[in-house]
Amino acid sequence: MAKPTIRQRIVRTAAAVLIGGTCFQLGSCDPTVRDTLLTGLETTAGTLAQTFVTAFFVSLNNNDTSQTLTTTP
Repeated sequence: MAKPTIRQRIVRTAAAVLIGGTCFQLGSCDPTVRDTLLTGLETTAGTLAQTFVTAFFVSLNNNDTSQTLTTTP
C-alpha cells in the first residue's frame, strides 16, 4: 500500500478539523435547528449502514447455478 502524499494528508487533516469544528459549533446553535440537523444525520447514517449491510448479504447470496462443482467418475 502506497504512503499518502503530503497533499492527501493535508486534505484529510483539514476535513477532520472542519468536521470536528462543526460538532463543537452545534452547541451554540438554536436547539430546534440542532435537533433537526442531528435527526437528519442519524437517519442518513442509519439508512446508509442498512444499505451497505443489505448489499453485502445480497452479494453473498449467489443464485447462479451454472457455477456448481461437479465431479467425474
